[in-house]
Amino acid sequence: MLQMASLRKIPGCKNWIACFTDKDGRRRQRSTSETDRKKAQKIADGYETAARQKRTVRQIRSVLSELSEMVTGEGLKVVSFGGYVKDWLERKTHEVSDSTKVSYEDALQSFVVFLGPKAEREISDITETEVVAFRNARMEAGFARPTVNKALKSLRLIFKEARSEGLIADDPTEFVKAVKETGGANQNDRRPFTRDEIDLVLKRCSPEWRSMVLFGLYTGQRLSDLALLTWGNIDLPARELRMVASKTSKTIVIPLAGPLWEHVQCLLKPTPPDTVVTKRSPSTPIHRECYDLRAKTKGSAGLSNAFAKILEAAGLREKSTKQKLEGGRGRSAPRKSRGLSFHCLRHTAVTMLKEAGIPAAVVMELVGHDSKAVSQHYTHVGSEALRKAAEAFPEL
Repeated sequence: MLQMASLRKIPGCKNWIACFTDKDGRRRQRSTSETDRKKAQKIADGYETAARQKRTVRQIRSVLSELSEMVTGEGLKVVSFGGYVKDWLERKTHEVSDSTKVSYEDALQSFVVFLGPKAEREISDITETEVVAFRNARMEAGFARPTVNKALKSLRLIFKEARSEGLIADDPTEFVKAVKETGGANQNDRRPFTRDEIDLVLKRCSPEWRSMVLFGLYTGQRLSDLALLTWGNIDLPARELRMVASKTSKTIVIPLAGPLWEHVQCLLKPTPPDTVVTKRSPSTPIHRECYDLRAKTKGSAGLSNAFAKILEAAGLREKSTKQKLEGGRGRSAPRKSRGLSFHCLRHTAVTMLKEAGIPAAVVMELVGHDSKAVSQHYTHVGSEALRKAAEAFPEL
């Protein structure tokens, strides 16, 4: 029995969704952009009439636009996937960090390139098959599993918002599975440095990177945040580091451990022009080269690669043999387990504090935990407890 055009509602969306049958007998769903049921039904009937006839996409859109104008007084708004991506990224400019926006942009523009001319179709025409094909193509091109899954996550996010706005009825990414773990790079492979390994790293560091390592070790903060530190983040009278973590937007106040305080004192002394700091003001970066690299790349990839070379020189990491593929993206082989990275200094800080008998709640507060659930679970940690924790760091 032939089904006629009908209407449905999506939770959280005020507009009616038209359900209709196309010329091949497949059920389709499109937003009517209409809250009035009677008007929405007329648009749904128009969708079905246009879909069952052998017409070009331009003819169908013309018919539907005329129908919409007759019912609502306004022509039907056509939103292409490429256009929606552009507008969506602009909206995110003031909602997310620069590095997060770059990550979104890289993933979404890659999908736009993959679609080619099809990216100019209505966003509601993007199919699950195309998303799966994109995912598989990225893997075949040599992209690492986490990179492919991150791109898929960005696609899920944009289609979720498009659905909430009533632009699509069905999310083409809803049932697309992430790439399974195959023994490649995994964040769980990260481990703390041993003291001997830290010694090897420090011997291979330039003065600036030696400073970065000491800050990472004695504060437990992330590479990207440490690269952006200025002298305005150091409260000298209080012997504290004050900053806002980019990942959690949490204000963190960290008492400077004895070894780190001594290092800061050294940086404050008059120094030759080729050392870490030559001129200081509240806005002067503590680590100028890392600061400039972080600002240039709008992320931590360049910094991570620079530290990876230090690990290679110290004999703590295999030299990368990857080769960039055509187009400058992807790699010739899956990424191997990273083992050690700058982030491992964060794990090292936590390990040293726990070994010194510092309570877990104090450790998490000192390094700046990510989880809101953890934050709500732990009681407030006072400054005295944090200072005692900082004093528990051993000198290396």
